[in-house]
Amino acid sequence: MKNLKLLFILFFISFITVGCFEDLDDNPISTKDLNDFVWKGLNRYYLYKDNVPDLADDRFTAFEYETFLNSFTAPEDCFESLMYQRQNIDRFSWITDNYIELQQQLNGTTYNNGMEFGLVRFSSTSYDIFAYVRYVLPNTDAENKGIQRGMIFNAVNGVSLNLDNYRQLLSPNNYTINLATYNDNGTPETEDDFVVPTNTSVNLTKTPYTENPIFIKQVLQVADQNVGYLMYNGFTRDFDPQLNDTFNYFQSQNIQNLVLDLRYNSGGSVNTAILLSSMITGQFTGQTFATQQWNSDIQSQLDPNALIYTFTNNDDGTPLNSLNLGKVYVLTSKSTASASELVINCLNPYIEVIQIGTATTGKYQASITLYDSPDFSGQNINPTHTYAMQPLVLKTLNAVGNTDYIDGLYPNFPAKETYGNLGTLGDPDETLLAIALQHIVDTGKISLQPFSNLELVGDSKDFTLTKNRMYIDGK
Repeated sequence: MKNLKLLFILFFISFITVGCFEDLDDNPISTKDLNDFVWKGLNRYYLYKDNVPDLADDRFTAFEYETFLNSFTAPEDCFESLMYQRQNIDRFSWITDNYIELQQQLNGTTYNNGMEFGLVRFSSTSYDIFAYVRYVLPNTDAENKGIQRGMIFNAVNGVSLNLDNYRQLLSPNNYTINLATYNDNGTPETEDDFVVPTNTSVNLTKTPYTENPIFIKQVLQVADQNVGYLMYNGFTRDFDPQLNDTFNYFQSQNIQNLVLDLRYNSGGSVNTAILLSSMITGQFTGQTFATQQWNSDIQSQLDPNALIYTFTNNDDGTPLNSLNLGKVYVLTSKSTASASELVINCLNPYIEVIQIGTATTGKYQASITLYDSPDFSGQNINPTHTYAMQPLVLKTLNAVGNTDYIDGLYPNFPAKETYGNLGTLGDPDETLLAIALQHIVDTGKISLQPFSNLELVGDSKDFTLTKNRMYIDGK
């Protein structure tokens, strides 16, 4: 995408408005200098700069600025003090003290035991939670030890999971899960459901793992139609060639409908989102996919044409395999976020998008990685520390201006997975896929199961740096 690369050139050669970085020396970097990096990066690129008084260019005199920096004992505290409406508007900017790990995760590599799970509580008044296994990655410790989709666990290392302890219990590279069974009490309602501990436990170990986001690709014969099914779990740029190959396969099978399963996809590369949308369609090359909106300083410096993402027919010269569809079925959950939502929102003005599942996360903003370097890029990084920031820098609008869907994108057909009987992913009888196939076969007639009131409170991707990410490539 030439406009993406141009955009990065434009804003990284621009000058820094307040001061300049001190020369590097052999001394360990001070907290004040780290706070200086935080403020200057956010002052330059933060999407909500205009809404944060302490980020104004003229906010401080030199003395006041030094006092401000010295008032924070950690860069994390300085960073948080500059966030805008943390609870509802900016829920997604973050800072890390290990950009090496961040870079690995942006490329799809994490410490992973292979067990991808969701975390659920029975109601808004319930404190205890349980986990259900969503899927198991191949060639991992979880697969080797027999973990399967649908398994339930409610304790780790013998300690029952609750809202306060689950992050601590599930963060280590090694832990033991205590399995349980799900009991629906013989009723379709969930108010009387419960989990029952068993005497079975499994020890799991995380190791570096690069996940192929193309988890399932297959063609289903439904009545007289060929239906493509793609479970796609992350917008990972390194796997774009494999994504293009997948659509070549769908082309060769002459599919008439596509079910795109994004229920466990928390986002990733904007570039990949454009490519996927262009593969689903193909008839809109050159037309507006999305428009970027930055803070007022950045916005005023950029050519308006550089702010427009367009549908494309190639990836850096490699032709895309496109299906030219006028309709797509998308399976979603609360874990569907960021670049996944971008695809749904930006296809909506052009084709019929039939969303099945639950409302999505509600992330319409994108971020970039800011390093402690003269231009905040990954070149000439300050060698005395490994801090980096991933702040929100822009929000996206679709071709008709829709954005700010803070409560998520709502489905046409609401449905949830049944935790006591998840079914097999890709099986025509699996709950969400079955609804899509029923719509295809019965021309829109849908019979829905009772809607579960069980609340999803998190998932395994919460334990990665790049949870709910939508980021811009090109640095």
